[in-house]
Amino acid sequence: MVSKNNSHVRGRPGGLAIWPDYRTVWRWHFYAGLFCMPFVIWLALTGSIYLFKPQIESWLERPYDHLTMAGPAQPPSAQVKAALAAVPGTVLRAYELPQTPSSAARVIVSQGVRQVRVYVHPDTLQVLKVLNEDDRLMRTIFRMHGELLLGDRGSNLVELAASWTIVMLITGLFLWWPRGAVGLAGVLWPRLGGGPRQAWRDVHAVTGIWISLFALVLLLTGLPWAKNWGGYLKEVRRLTGTSVASQDWTNGRSSELALRREQDAATRAAETDAHAGHAGMGMASMPGMSMAVDHYAPLDLMVPAVTALQLSPPVLISPPGGKQGRWTGKSDTPNRPQRVDLTLDARTGRIVTRTDFAQRHWIDRIIGTGVAAHEGQLFGWINQALGVVTALGLVTLSGSALVLWWRRRPEGQLGAPQALTERRVGGGLLVAAGLLCLYLPLLTLSAIIVALLEGLVLRRIPGLADWLGLRAMPSSRAEP
Repeated sequence: MVSKNNSHVRGRPGGLAIWPDYRTVWRWHFYAGLFCMPFVIWLALTGSIYLFKPQIESWLERPYDHLTMAGPAQPPSAQVKAALAAVPGTVLRAYELPQTPSSAARVIVSQGVRQVRVYVHPDTLQVLKVLNEDDRLMRTIFRMHGELLLGDRGSNLVELAASWTIVMLITGLFLWWPRGAVGLAGVLWPRLGGGPRQAWRDVHAVTGIWISLFALVLLLTGLPWAKNWGGYLKEVRRLTGTSVASQDWTNGRSSELALRREQDAATRAAETDAHAGHAGMGMASMPGMSMAVDHYAPLDLMVPAVTALQLSPPVLISPPGGKQGRWTGKSDTPNRPQRVDLTLDARTGRIVTRTDFAQRHWIDRIIGTGVAAHEGQLFGWINQALGVVTALGLVTLSGSALVLWWRRRPEGQLGAPQALTERRVGGGLLVAAGLLCLYLPLLTLSAIIVALLEGLVLRRIPGLADWLGLRAMPSSRAEP
């Protein structure tokens, strides 16, 4: 598992090893892998499923996209009223533009943090299905992947695992970087005929070399969703003057629910203001006049105007959430560089402003592009295929690491490489470790906790220290 060239382990003349030395990096790699392995497998499997969200949702919703139409579709405002009537006490959150003339209207209504998707027949106004947004299959997979269905606590666990997986991959590349290798066997392809030990070692190493870069991209582009790292980014942007009014993603479950609550309250307040305005003008007393009709009738003007733009689906139109009385439209396509945001005039249906992806702040453009790549939607099926290959590679890395550990572990010990007693601090790796800790605050906190636990507790328990490999050895005796 380790190079036979021990000069980088034994250190420099005088018996002192540069720290972090090869064996220290090996220890980091070992413990990072031990902690991350179950998370890596879980994230790889759930992430692979989520890559195919558009195809899976299209298949699940096919009964609502080929409806029999007996006549022309009813106005969007009537479709919205049918959806609201099906879920009493809710207000409109968004109306999704039908993708075909025979598609059911998708109307999202809300009540506090609860959001419900209502499928309405566009001709008969029959309610075909009512489904909580959080109960949709791909929404459940998203939460399984990003927060283990545990809310913010799960998000922090996933972020911690992702941070240590980054350490595992970087240290793995350092350990396996060819040193004095002859030929490319064992570097770019595994040597399978040299016995089980060499075969498993090469499978582990070669897989790591091929997929580490892609895995690092996946890990780094997934961090903006995390509760802790996302909040860290917001604070950095606030301090550097690069923050924006609203970002295109949420940080953890509590952030998502807070946004839902805020949107619901703003919509209800806007409706109350609009109704009060109508009453002040005497409109409420007009025969047959419905407050709901007054409020949602602008959809009948806005839907044709937004449809004519041919934005990437799904396209959502949402009611006012402020005193301006402006409706909003947006392309919510998973290929985020194609997203567009609109503001709309409720009286005329006219498009007041349009903001394309290229007009957003450069930080939001970088993150949005990364998120699209992470979800497999940036460049079509090739993006999805790369995601699946990377996920399979991570599972292979984890499985081969388990076999290698099981085959080489000493009797009665965990099998971690022993630390060195004689060492002096060196520059390169220490600077790299510092930059990594600065970028990953949860990694820094956990590393400090582990260091304190090891130094103050674990090393003081002889049997446990021996089992964990915490008994340091002189650098002159270090043999990998």
